[in-house]
Amino acid sequence: MSADESASAEPVIVTMVWEDVSDALLAHLARYVVLARGEPGCRNVDLCASLGNPGRVVVIEKWGTGADQRAHFDAAPMVDLATAARQLGASPPAVDLLDGISAHDLA
Repeated sequence: MSADESASAEPVIVTMVWEDVSDALLAHLARYVVLARGEPGCRNVDLCASLGNPGRVVVIEKWGTGADQRAHFDAAPMVDLATAARQLGASPPAVDLLDGISAHDLA
């Protein structure tokens, strides 16, 4: 297995940070989280409200592989969320892809 293949088999974490979230967008985000949890390769999705920044919402996703995550970004739940956000006039979220590091990985 090549280094690229090995890396793509590692779990991928995605964060989406939304600012100034309206109640209407929050409803779409809640629906998205439920639907995304059923997508192939999804390990978990959480919807979090910032305590320090009212109106900021963070979606934290964990995917089995990079391929699972990339497929999800083209899947209906993500497309539906993006469409709804655009129709509501919301700014795009700040999206970050993270590689999980655990104590085991540091050995």
